[in-house]
Amino acid sequence: MPKNPDTTAITAGRGPSASLAPGLWPSTVWESSSLTDATQRATSLRSGEFYSRFSNPTVSQLEQAVAELEGAESALAFGSGMGALASLVLALCGQGSHIVAQNNIYGATLSFLQGPCARFGIETTFVDPAVPGSFAAAVIPGRTMLVLAETPSNPRLTITNLAELGAIKGPFTVVDSTMATPTGQRPLDFGVDIVLHSATKGIGGHNDALLGVIAGERDLLNDIWSYSVMHGASASPYDALNALRGIRTLAVRTERQSKSALTIAHALQAHSSVKDVFHPFLESHPQHDLARAQMRHGGSIVAVELDGGFAECNAFVQKLELAHIATSFGGPETLVCHPATSTHAGLSKEALDAVGVTAGLLRFSIGLEDADDLVIDITNALSR
Repeated sequence: MPKNPDTTAITAGRGPSASLAPGLWPSTVWESSSLTDATQRATSLRSGEFYSRFSNPTVSQLEQAVAELEGAESALAFGSGMGALASLVLALCGQGSHIVAQNNIYGATLSFLQGPCARFGIETTFVDPAVPGSFAAAVIPGRTMLVLAETPSNPRLTITNLAELGAIKGPFTVVDSTMATPTGQRPLDFGVDIVLHSATKGIGGHNDALLGVIAGERDLLNDIWSYSVMHGASASPYDALNALRGIRTLAVRTERQSKSALTIAHALQAHSSVKDVFHPFLESHPQHDLARAQMRHGGSIVAVELDGGFAECNAFVQKLELAHIATSFGGPETLVCHPATSTHAGLSKEALDAVGVTAGLLRFSIGLEDADDLVIDITNALSR
């Protein structure tokens, strides 16, 4: 029967057991009944009871849950979001390949494309996702293997048109949907080939699991799995267990956090000390209508621009009492970070300017605290 994503978060990834809690399989290896049996397991696709670098029952349950949430045939889990990205790119690209990627993207993704990928002979063309047709215009027929987008983008929350991306034919299209979570948007519904998440963030939701995951067509993911076994960025069953627990509350957490984030964004927008505020559902966001059209909620991230650069940002965050200075998002606690010196610290001044990460930019991840308390905390810190 058709299910709302909020319901799917509760029902997804259930195994045949009557236990309501997922089972933990910490084993790294399983015994075979014979050498013939061992050979069959070693040469089978995603063999579930052979060696945990190939697959693990607890991890498989997480993969099933994410696939159901994303409306995908299959999913594949990794040891981190960057493990997922690196495995995906290197599985599908080689020397001479071409990638089209948006310019305002997570710092580590940008560093990976400009560093290791360039060194391996994989060329990347960067485009502005806010310009209609920019991705398709940069595709080189016969050479472009991947078109990579991140929406909303980290940290300025630029929105990519998913329908436009899904209409591109030839290369594989990939969307990093970490900031939206599977209950916030489903890129595959728009024709995109692969959706990627750092499941460390909203999916896990408690700052206690390090994971990445991709979802898409089964045959395509099986090809990526064949490479990932060699790449070795395997997901831990302990982290997979925590992420499965996180999925059960994903819908209610993201609904509460998104509502609070928008409340806080409006409060910051009205404060005289704030130069600019970014949240997809703010009416002032340049792509507000697009965000409303393709997202169920605006997400838990609020980016804030202050006039005084790093010094003012540092003085401000020192005055906060509820928000913690930490570089992640999607958990129950409200966090704040300075992207130029944390998530994008490895980039040059020119690269930071290109992606819009200034010295006065702060990124808030809104948690599950009362929204009014957070508004008071943040506005008081600004006033001090």
